[in-house]
Amino acid sequence: MKYKLLFALFLTATTGFAQTDKKLTAQLQDALKGFNGLAGIYVHNLKTGKTVAINADTLFPTASMIKVSIQCGLMDKIEKGELQYNQKLVYRDSLLYAGEDILGSFKDKDTIQLSKVAMLMITMSDNTASLWLQKLVGGAYINNWLDQNGFKVMRVNSRVAGREAIRKKYGWGVTSPYEMCRLFNMIYNGEAVSPAASERMMRNMGRIYWDEKALAQIPPYIHTISKQGAVDASRSETVLVNAPHGDYVFSIITNNNKDQSWKPTNEADMLIRKVSALLWHYYEPKSKWKPADGVGKFMLNE
Repeated sequence: MKYKLLFALFLTATTGFAQTDKKLTAQLQDALKGFNGLAGIYVHNLKTGKTVAINADTLFPTASMIKVSIQCGLMDKIEKGELQYNQKLVYRDSLLYAGEDILGSFKDKDTIQLSKVAMLMITMSDNTASLWLQKLVGGAYINNWLDQNGFKVMRVNSRVAGREAIRKKYGWGVTSPYEMCRLFNMIYNGEAVSPAASERMMRNMGRIYWDEKALAQIPPYIHTISKQGAVDASRSETVLVNAPHGDYVFSIITNNNKDQSWKPTNEADMLIRKVSALLWHYYEPKSKWKPADGVGKFMLNE
């Protein structure tokens, strides 16, 4: 019995050891050298099971990536019959979040389907749409869903009672690179709310307007689901890639960034592109694809 126990422990240790992709870890660590800020990365090859974890359990601001969890809370309410995906909503001026969002251009008492508001939240990252859906679902409800599904740190902070102090530090939401990838993996596996709800979410997350960073380094004919986040001092992106030789998911989140500009040359944005390109060519070494010359002028999304 003693030897069987030791053998089981040995297998556990060696299996865990084998799961870390040392070669890729070294390449990503090298890519992070010199970055003027804090960066966290988690990568999971869904075919081989191998992972990379660099500050993967560190807490970071989510910025707009928290909208994926809002989407999960919304789908949970729809699954329970408390909301309908195609129900009509009435827009009110009091919902406006100042900015250049599409929904913010609506007039008071205009109507719109909930499905279109959900599309705007994910595809366009429309803040007015997102806060409207968060209010409709409830921030505490979303956090309870996250807690019930085993998320230890990912939470909505904004407009949720009792989370005022953590909101001051992390903003709208808080997460880790690992938990962002875990949520994407749940959606991919049909485990977020239900297989049907996960399928709807995957379709929503596969049509992203903000494609000038990580997505720009992946061939346009490759299917991806993703969500981006950006505030002055934090830039982030989580992407699940349906690659020919095996699907993979990665999240890169930065914080306390020295470069807080909003130009294509922003240091964190360039790091996200660099990491995405590195991963694509690492997993698809025979791919000769690269962004077309001159494509930059078509990537000035604002």
